[in-house]
Amino acid sequence: MTALFVLDVPENRPVVVQAGQSPTVTIDRVGPYFRISAPGPIVIDRRATGCRHAVWYSSVAGLIDAVITQWDKDAMRLEAR
Repeated sequence: MTALFVLDVPENRPVVVQAGQSPTVTIDRVGPYFRISAPGPIVIDRRATGCRHAVWYSSVAGLIDAVITQWDKDAMRLEAR
């Protein structure tokens, strides 16, 4: 299971909403964080989030059993470690 933690602040909500568009992604809460998890890779399209670069590159608070294999101006891709 691949998991990403994102702090629950208004600026990060578009990242969570866009991640939740995938049918394989599950979103729940752990304290002040959203946990975005999936049995396989997680891909989030930056442009679809509408996030500016500063928010985009500061949105990740932590990972579980995952590595970021892409995190650029186009997308974030996480895969199982």
